[in-house]
Amino acid sequence: MCIFCKIAKGELPSNKVLEDDEFMAFHDINPIAPVHILIIPKVHVENFQSASSELMAKMTPFIQRVAKELCLDQTGYRLIANNGKDGGQEVPHLHFHLLGGARLKWTHLAKDDTHKSL
Repeated sequence: MCIFCKIAKGELPSNKVLEDDEFMAFHDINPIAPVHILIIPKVHVENFQSASSELMAKMTPFIQRVAKELCLDQTGYRLIANNGKDGGQEVPHLHFHLLGGARLKWTHLAKDDTHKSL
């Protein structure tokens, strides 16, 4: 069982922001912005590429509720889904990073020049 499944089942602690029957939002333990929230489905879905359109149709309003709950809906935020190894996905469970609380910069994305065609 992956770490996010354990968090969703309450087997591991988290600093929750919002939760319902299908989704959960909690603070990232290694934030890179003043507000850094992880948003997950409680059911295990490996990544965005594996997510059904039905799941995403339900997840979208939940993410919007999280942004509103944190008062980011008016000021703005960044929503990121890393997908797969090259996309930077570290936990194999679909999750979105909601970043905000400051004017966010867009830094260099690649740490090396492995894919020079980009």
